[in-house]
Formats: sequence, structure tokens, C-alpha cells
Amino acid sequence: DLSTTTQTPTESLATQFERDGFLVLKNFVPASFVDRMREVTRRDVETLREPIEFEADVNYPGSPDSLEAPGGQTVRRLRQALSRDPVFQDWVCYPPFVELLIQLVGSPVTCPLAHHNCVMTKQPQFSSDTGWHRDTRFWNFQNGELVNAWLALGQERLENGCLKVIPGSHRMTIGADRLNDKRFLAADHPENQPLFETVQTVELEKGDLLLFHALMFHAATRNYSTETKFSVVFTFHGPENSPIPGSKSASFPELILPTP
Repeated sequence: DLSTTTQTPTESLATQFERDGFLVLKNFVPASFVDRMREVTRRDVETLREPIEFEADVNYPGSPDSLEAPGGQTVRRLRQALSRDPVFQDWVCYPPFVELLIQLVGSPVTCPLAHHNCVMTKQPQFSSDTGWHRDTRFWNFQNGELVNAWLALGQERLENGCLKVIPGSHRMTIGADRLNDKRFLAADHPENQPLFETVQTVELEKGDLLLFHALMFHAATRNYSTETKFSVVFTFHGPENSPIPGSKSASFPELILPTP
């Protein structure tokens, strides 16, 4: 059952996604996938298996000042998830998942390996705050029509830094003057205040799937709990989109998903 709590009986998932910019599918992912992903993630975090992005690399509020500072070896994300264990390919090729993506982006579905393709880790002591941003701010595609798939490997709550979203912001035109130098929404800009009043918190359980448009503004706080939070994140586009040749988005190959 792919229905969600906010969907009306006559509304398709694609219609809801187009309107809101996101969908939450409860208990969508088999426990066997989730448990294996957690196992691989814990192993690779403990052994610092590269490629890794450290919290110190991003210099966000709360992150360590450098790799040598206390907490400097705190992992922010395990990059290139598809190369870490076959379970990640099993997940992105999982037929019910591919069928869902086809509804949103068309067929065939393509997974860029240059962006996301990772496990986000948010650790208790040295994690950071991520401001309001669109994932496309540093991406280079023919257009912004991409879908992010965020899979919770455990509980995601406000306390441990779950995502917050601004519904409908994927269809808004936001001028550069409303962004700061890191391309986050400027917190003090008067035109941004109405957006902040519409924020929704996306709390998830283990195995829940959040799909959101790459142009939708989203943010998250650091982890204030005592347990590390793990989330698997991949990005997808349809046949009408592709990375711009010569750009960072084209620096890795793309995986075309098998049609169920």
C-alpha cells in the first residue's frame, strides 16, 4: 500500500508530489535491506572507510574547526554508497521502488552517481546545523527535475536532526538576493519570513522513505540525542534530464535502473 496519511482517496502520488514537493511512504523498505545497510554503515564509519565527507569539511554551525580539532574525524557522510555493498544496488533496483519513481519522473529512471549516492550520518557530539537550501545549488543538469530518496535506517526526530521542509517551495522562484553567500535562505530577509511559517517537520521510523524534489528547500539541525542517526540518500531523474557535459554532475557515470 503506497498511500500516505496526507493523500486524498482520488489523488495520485504524482499529483501529491507535484503539489507538495515531497511524499512519505511508511515502512516501505524491507527490514532485510535496512538491517544490512546499517551493518555496512556501522562498519565503514568505525573503520573510516573512504571516500568520506567529514563534518569538519563543511564548516557548518556545530562542526569541528578542522580535521585535527576535537571531533575532527566525525563522519558526515559515507560517499559512493553503491560501491560499498551490493545491498545498495539491491535497494535502488527494488521493483516497487522503481515503479514508484517511474510515476514521478518517467521511464527509464536514471540514478546519477556524482551526487548523494551516500549514507548521511549524524552523530551526537559534533554534528552540525544545515541551513535552508536546494540540493541543486551546486548541481549542473539540463533542468532541476530530480527526485531525492531519503531512507531512514532508524528513528528520525526533531531531537536527532530530522529533515524539515518548506512544502511547495520546489515551484517557487527565489531571487539570489534572498540567499546568503553559501546559497542558504537568508534568515533575516523579510521576503523569506512567510516561507518559514509553513515549515513541516518530517519525522520517520526505520524503513520509512521520504521522496522530495531537489528544488524543495529543506534544512536540519544537529543531533541533540545520544544515538547516531543514519539515512541512505540517492537522487534520480527521468529521460528528459541529464547532467551538463564537463560539469561536476557529469564526472561520474549514471546508473539506468532496470524497468520492472
